Amino acid sequence: MLIRKLNAEEQPPLHLLLLADPSLCLVEAYLKRGQCFVAEVENCIIGVYVLLQTRPETVELVNIAVDDSQQSKGIGKQLVYHAIQNARLLGAKTIEVGTGNSSVGQLALYQKCGFRITGIDRDFFIRHYSEEIVENGIKVVDMIRLTLDI
Repeated sequence: MLIRKLNAEEQPPLHLLLLADPSLCLVEAYLKRGQCFVAEVENCIIGVYVLLQTRPETVELVNIAVDDSQQSKGIGKQLVYHAIQNARLLGAKTIEVGTGNSSVGQLALYQKCGFRITGIDRDFFIRHYSEEIVENGIKVVDMIRLTLDI
């Protein structure tokens, strides 16, 4: 598997990005401001993440997704570690990530990679998404914020 920065002339893999964030408007907005990286196997994009500089010395992992057919193979963990390395290269001292209150697998993944829960943005998904999101049978309401000092 190869993880690389998306070239400027390439189209970002929206089908994957929308797995992690169903708002096309928000995805397009942070793609313009962030750096998009893709994971490829035999020239087929199977994973993606986007890093966004949010404050001096702070980078946020705003989207990470792996194709459904490639999940549970450790690709998500490799993408997170790659994002941490790139955050360091950008001069960041902190990397942040946010995920839904119902994102049990993602919460486990981030904590296995060293992130710690640092806050809850109450009603985030009610304020920023017009349609209700349900995941793992749980309504997505709050954003769980996690941070890693690097």
